[in-house]
Amino acid sequence: MVKEKEPRAQSRFDSRHEELVSAAEAAELLGVKRATLYTYVSRGLVRCVPEQGTKENRYVKADLERLKTRHDARAGHAAVAAGALRWGEPVIDSAVSRVGTEGLAYRGHAAVRLAEEGRSLEDVAELLWTGTLPAEPVRWPSPELPLQPSAVAELLPKRSPPVTVLQAVVPLLGAWDEVRFAAPAEQERIRGRRLLRHLAAWVCAAHAPARVARALKEETVAASLAVAWGATAKRAPEMLNRALVLCADHELNMSTFAARVTASSGADLYACVSAALAALSGPRHGGACDRIEALLQEVGRPERARTVVHERLRRGESVPGFGHPLYPEGDPRTPPLLEAAYALRPEPVGVRVLRAVEEAMREAGHPAATVDIGLVALAVALGLPAGTAAAVFAVGRSAGWVAHVLEQREQGHVLRPRARYVGTPVTPPT
Repeated sequence: MVKEKEPRAQSRFDSRHEELVSAAEAAELLGVKRATLYTYVSRGLVRCVPEQGTKENRYVKADLERLKTRHDARAGHAAVAAGALRWGEPVIDSAVSRVGTEGLAYRGHAAVRLAEEGRSLEDVAELLWTGTLPAEPVRWPSPELPLQPSAVAELLPKRSPPVTVLQAVVPLLGAWDEVRFAAPAEQERIRGRRLLRHLAAWVCAAHAPARVARALKEETVAASLAVAWGATAKRAPEMLNRALVLCADHELNMSTFAARVTASSGADLYACVSAALAALSGPRHGGACDRIEALLQEVGRPERARTVVHERLRRGESVPGFGHPLYPEGDPRTPPLLEAAYALRPEPVGVRVLRAVEEAMREAGHPAATVDIGLVALAVALGLPAGTAAAVFAVGRSAGWVAHVLEQREQGHVLRPRARYVGTPVTPPT
């Protein structure tokens, strides 16, 4: 029998904080032969490092678990159930949205179709909140401005990312709403409409507070975002609306689950959204767009894309924005965003860089781009500043956060999972 030769270790990445396993353990975890494991390494899907004093390698367990989840997803939704709370099946009942083999659906309506038909975020929010898609376009009234943007701006560093600004503003808006506690569902929907309008207008508060009031006077959330960021492209509101709709909900991701847990405690809507924004601020959730923006800076020019991608893969480093565990065949939200970004003329250098990175990853046989790539491409195409892609995600997803808060309150139970104790055994009394 010919013994398979282990692949060359990728020793140039920092593995100090990674849990490593042997080749035998790695193959067993994936349920494959060692030769298949080595193929995954050569394709850059699994990283490995040399084990000191031996000729063998150790494999990054997080990469293996991510790859196994994606493979399990191909076998059907039921196969993922064993990984509940780790990209697994929903742990609570919800009728808000569903991710399945047919893609993403909001209350039974395909999200991509809603976006491509030009349905507004307001229409989609009403669908998520009530279960009924409005027959006529919805228009939400412009809310009052309880805070002076200039005063808030004085409290924030001018270079504060938009999501950081929203984290500061939402609790302040809540403090001015004295009747926010134990509100009936209809009042919460009114409050949700007002809050989404505020989120879109306040994204610029740190560096351009004078735009907040003007943005609030716009007719739609997307138009408010365009004014807040000073987007001059004629199609900016239309393109931003498409992104908002595609980001409106996505089952029980981390920020949504945080909102539901907070809602189950009886906290007010602002507190629930603040909890969701706190979860979104983590690099494992909302940080993908920031890493893609950093990749754009690293590549710089379209002709350098292949070199940078191949060097990252050779060093065992990841290329952000590719491969979604719930979409083994590709994230359906991404093509509509890239289509809109690539259609703008003249095409900015940053868009051409992203296109080149996407092509390099596709040629190397890696998974398709995620929605984060689409959001960054759209922001770059519109000439928006760094950090805006993550903010578009946050504003759009706030529609889903409100929907899940309403649903959690209707269900009425407290979300309090039990822990499975794995510590030191308890000594029985003598």
